[in-house]
Amino acid sequence: MAFIREGMNEKKRACFTLNDQGVLWFKNRLVVHKDLELRKKILDEAHTSMFTMHPDSNKMYQDVKQKFWWTRMKRKIAKYVSQCDVCQRVKADHLKPAGMFQPLALSAWKWEDIHMDFIRGYDSIWVIIDRFTKSAHFIPLQTALGTTSIHSSAYHPQTSGQVERVNQILEDMLRACALTYSTKWDECLPLAEFAYNNSYQKSLEMASFEALYGRRCRTPLNWSEPGERVTFDPDLVTQAKEKVKYIHANLKRAQSRQQSYSDKRRRPLAFEKDGHVYLRVSPMKGVHRFGVKGKLAPRYVGPFKILERCGPSCHHTLLRFMTCFMSHNLRVCLRVPKEVVDTSQIQVEPNLTYEEHPIKILDKNKDQQKEEQSTFTKCNGVIALKKRQLGSNKNTCKPNIR
Repeated sequence: MAFIREGMNEKKRACFTLNDQGVLWFKNRLVVHKDLELRKKILDEAHTSMFTMHPDSNKMYQDVKQKFWWTRMKRKIAKYVSQCDVCQRVKADHLKPAGMFQPLALSAWKWEDIHMDFIRGYDSIWVIIDRFTKSAHFIPLQTALGTTSIHSSAYHPQTSGQVERVNQILEDMLRACALTYSTKWDECLPLAEFAYNNSYQKSLEMASFEALYGRRCRTPLNWSEPGERVTFDPDLVTQAKEKVKYIHANLKRAQSRQQSYSDKRRRPLAFEKDGHVYLRVSPMKGVHRFGVKGKLAPRYVGPFKILERCGPSCHHTLLRFMTCFMSHNLRVCLRVPKEVVDTSQIQVEPNLTYEEHPIKILDKNKDQQKEEQSTFTKCNGVIALKKRQLGSNKNTCKPNIR
């Protein structure tokens, strides 16, 4: 009764009663104060049983508080749910995307730093973007070219967001051409390139042609007579340098504006070295994970240990086939489950699947039917079913989904 007297006002203290059996009640709720084992059984039943199926902390608290009471119950229920391995792997995030805006370094001169991407299809389009002047080249390809490229982060198109945005603009242009002029897209490609490069860019505050050549190209809408050609003018170098400074200032201002927009919808998230995280995986058609395929497959796999950080929003994990992941694809693991197997012992496939094998025998049971006898062996991770029917020795294996 000491905890009742400490730190409680008279009104709340009056809510406690002691019945004839010596059981303490808080109003009409049973007080579970020091019995940690009983408290654990109550939480397990309220969260992991077939009749509750892993509710969130608020719903679980509303269910438990109908019959039980202990100090800081809501906080401890929230901690219990946050450490549930199943909830961490299957539930969706309803938080802002993790990782703050990380702008790329500005280029020093024209066509010094470029982005490239391929729009697949008939056959494909090679898109090349100058990050400084926003100039683009759209090249139709028929055969593979022997080039060496540095790839951006996997599953993170925002790394080369500029070229992804240009791809979208180009596809819209080609759709409009095909719909308006009823021509093949490859015939419209040179005109689409000209139209894009001669259009106004908000981040530059000018057209790409003007940033690259010093003036916009002539069009029927913006026509001017060609003047006298000058082979070399000393002022051209000075004008080019001044324009580069002007573009630098505009790009820096645009990056700052984009960062302020982006960071409002994001949250900072950092993981410590040697910590454990879950990895988000995309659902793949026909791929089994933990015995389930399709929409019911777990959203996250793991947990995995972080070896080191390779950037503000990038981390290394233990996966051998692809070691670098962005922070928005990771979820912190607050409690490492005891049944997790060392990943060095598992051969993980590129599609994030692996072959399941029994690890430890937990229980055995026999089921005698009319013409067959089945022996169930409950293992850590799977249930191995060895079936004998009419003298056959056929073995099958069924995963245990929990």
